[in-house]
Amino acid sequence: MRKTILIVVIIAILAVTVSVILISARSRAAAMESARRQPQVDQPQTISGPGLVEPLSEDIKLGSELSGKLKTVYVEEGDHVTSGQLLAELQNDDYRAQIESAEAQVIAKEATLRKVVNGAQAQERSEAMSSVRAAEAVMNNARAEMERRQKLFDAGVISREENERYARECDVARAKYEEAAQRHSLVDDRAREEDQAFAEADLRLARASLEEARARYAKTLLKSPIDGTVLRKHHRNGESVSNSSTVPDPVVTIGDQKILRVRVDVDETEIGKVQVGQRAYVTADAFAGHKFWGRVVRVGEQLGRKNVRTDEPTERVDTKILETLVELDKGAQLPVGLRMDAFILGGSPQVASIRADQ
Repeated sequence: MRKTILIVVIIAILAVTVSVILISARSRAAAMESARRQPQVDQPQTISGPGLVEPLSEDIKLGSELSGKLKTVYVEEGDHVTSGQLLAELQNDDYRAQIESAEAQVIAKEATLRKVVNGAQAQERSEAMSSVRAAEAVMNNARAEMERRQKLFDAGVISREENERYARECDVARAKYEEAAQRHSLVDDRAREEDQAFAEADLRLARASLEEARARYAKTLLKSPIDGTVLRKHHRNGESVSNSSTVPDPVVTIGDQKILRVRVDVDETEIGKVQVGQRAYVTADAFAGHKFWGRVVRVGEQLGRKNVRTDEPTERVDTKILETLVELDKGAQLPVGLRMDAFILGGSPQVASIRADQ
């Protein structure tokens, strides 16, 4: 009887074991079939490197095209500015005076041209002739005095300096006479073709001088080229600034912070794994545990030196890097210039996006 019970128990155990094996085999087969039907996603290596936060526009250092002293700096760090907004102004009273002088010259040349074209009134002709006669009288007196002084000098009565002074006075009187005679000729005749052409050219030259004066004045006004934020104020009211191509001297630094980017140093041994469009994230000690996601938008074309030093004992300083730009998703709030650790998800952009969603 006991032997029969033992046989039944053994048979039951074997039946249960066989059932478990069959069920397990079916589960494995189903899992393998499911895996076969699913797209095969590779798990390539993540590329990492240090980087620095920068605005979308990069840092724009604005300096003056002229050297001088700052009259007023109108902005502070953190201020939002718009394109064309006045940020700073050099001391420019002399430049404004040049504009006023040039404007007066234009008005005078316009009047001269009108006079050439329209001719002169009788009173103007009379006044011009009187000026000629007066200048002629002065010239004749100066010539006579010069000749008298020359005789005294030849006789040794006066010094050479005194003789030369009267000679110069005679030259000045002659020049004034010629100027008066030229003006009389201008007002006495109707416009001749060559006179009108000369007056028109003179007016164009005066207008060009006015535009040049305005352009010089405009260079004393420092305006924002973009909508952005003042990142740094380098100078204050009354300080001197210089225009140097070798030693830049910016007044302010601005940038467009609506979208932030991280400029990543990718080691030369891993540049073949980086592609535009790959997902990436960055972290920083100041934001422990938080990942700021983004996407690779630009891969450099030329190897260069490292931009970021980690100061770690194992860091290689002789390694060349390829600059890679990661554009962060909208809403990222990070200070410009912050050092970040960047992690680019390797593989094709499609695979990287799948990995980022996991």
